Amino acid sequence: QFFSRGPNVLHQDSSAPQAAFFSPLQKVMLPPNTFQGKVAFITGGGTGLGKGMTTALSSLGAKCVIASRKLDVLKGTAEEISSKTGNKVHAIQCDVRDPVSVQNAVAETIQLAGHPDVVINNAAGNFISPSERLSANAWRTITDIVLNGTAFVTLEIGKELIKAQKGAAFLAITTIYAESGSGFVLPSASAKAGVEAMSKSLAAEWGKYGMRFNVIQPGPIKTKGAFSRLDPTGTFEKKMIERIPCGRLGTVEEIANLAAYFCSDYASWVNGAVIRMDGGEYVSMAGEFNDLKRVTKEQWDMMEAMIRKTKGS
Repeated sequence: QFFSRGPNVLHQDSSAPQAAFFSPLQKVMLPPNTFQGKVAFITGGGTGLGKGMTTALSSLGAKCVIASRKLDVLKGTAEEISSKTGNKVHAIQCDVRDPVSVQNAVAETIQLAGHPDVVINNAAGNFISPSERLSANAWRTITDIVLNGTAFVTLEIGKELIKAQKGAAFLAITTIYAESGSGFVLPSASAKAGVEAMSKSLAAEWGKYGMRFNVIQPGPIKTKGAFSRLDPTGTFEKKMIERIPCGRLGTVEEIANLAAYFCSDYASWVNGAVIRMDGGEYVSMAGEFNDLKRVTKEQWDMMEAMIRKTKGS
């Protein structure tokens, strides 16, 4: 009931016929009060995926703290979610690129709400560009947010948790091309791959302190911020949908439900995992024969006849 977009959740201009088989559920997956008494710290929590994940956690009882550079946006989101869920959401200004800003935000979080039980590194930046056009500043703009920002937040909170002898569940939001690489988004692909290596490394090292680290790789989800930079003309949306076997884009709510599960005690034995949630897009692009899905029945009949003629030759 706290996922408010209703029947227009997809925000997409088209879908493939098979999308009818894969309609997204518009409800929170986990039982009520799953996060009662727990504190969640979410970077980039003011909009898009961050807002959706905060909504899910708050509706399940968590005391949420959202952090980003834009305090006015954060405050509006915090008030909106608090009014829906009845649970207080705190807004703290934080520039994840700045270690001092991160240190101050973590200290304020502990003072306001207590040590985090859940940490979601969602703050990100991206834009499309041929790699030969990238400047050093363009590279730093993305890697400072995605890789350095995630490291600064994770290490600062982790050190405080170790001192307090308290465990937590950490979750990083990356992308399917963190695994495969991708042209035209080189800084983002490189930084996201680094985030995944960091998460797996700390999963191995900090389990002894009661901390878990997992990663979600979302496929394409139409949020205003991401699509304004990555598909400014709307040209690529239909092409994205064509290569997704489930025939549609993902939704914020679907990612939020998976994130809530990963951060809950129901997933207490899940550590060091990287989960792809993309409607099958990655595997659809990976196989060299997958484009045969475009072949018609009549063409298959013709090819089958030709193949039978050449058998044994």
